[in-house]
Amino acid sequence: MQWEEKTQQKYEDMIRKIPLFHREITKRVVPQKAEENAKARGSSVIEEGDVVQAFLTEVPKAFYSLMIRLMDDVKFNYRPFIGK
Repeated sequence: MQWEEKTQQKYEDMIRKIPLFHREITKRVVPQKAEENAKARGSSVIEEGDVVQAFLTEVPKAFYSLMIRLMDDVKFNYRPFIGK
């Protein structure tokens, strides 16, 4: 599935910042869930919201504060998805 260019760049920037121990699993689960999110919207393009929601639902809560800090670093707009 195709990604929005800016979204893919932010995702790749974030992946590089994730501790090595968690990076590989994140690289598997987040894109898969982002694709599911895009399909659920009826889209063939993965957008920022799809990726943000994937991070929020697939990354264990123990790493929530790290994930939020990294999303801030790469400028993902996650605030509209908090609490959904």
